[in-house]
Amino acid sequence: MDRHDAAAMPWEIPLAGDEVDHLVGSLDRLRATFRWKAGGLDAAGLSARVGVSAMTLGGLLKHLALVEDDVFACRLSDDPLGPTWDAYFAGMTAPPADDWSFASAADESPAVLYALYDGAVARSRVRLAAALAAGGLDQEVAMADDAGRHASLRRLLCDLLEEYGRHTGHADLLREAVDGRVGEDPPAYWVGG
Repeated sequence: MDRHDAAAMPWEIPLAGDEVDHLVGSLDRLRATFRWKAGGLDAAGLSARVGVSAMTLGGLLKHLALVEDDVFACRLSDDPLGPTWDAYFAGMTAPPADDWSFASAADESPAVLYALYDGAVARSRVRLAAALAAGGLDQEVAMADDAGRHASLRRLLCDLLEEYGRHTGHADLLREAVDGRVGEDPPAYWVGG
């Protein structure tokens, strides 16, 4: 069974598959869990905080949208982030602060935040599928260290899995504080969005 056979729960990781099935399946599962945790909220829900942390689900949506485009445009192929981000960065004379995506989400409507995230994931899936078809996990990508050694596509996927693991944990806490939603995976009836 590959990951596409799990029609009832498309985010389910295959029991037995190749490395690509497992890495992409794990990423898709984390994406689905994160989106389920952040889904269906109004502005108040997306801006809710836990304790002294300034982190919000809205901030996580915008941050992960930026990360998706950064990984699968800039780091993969040295392409620009794209027109989605051009409007945000127009007029900036310096790179935005590290927490820009988190903090600036407070100025966005839920519809904009959900569209930003969903659009970035859709673009990433297309770019990743094309890269896998063109050269597999071992191919070098644009991202390189200071010595000029290039990372592999496998490394990009592992970095993104780590990013989602961390922020899906944050989303667990934030969503539970908003309305009590808990759980590891979306329920079988969830269709996304």
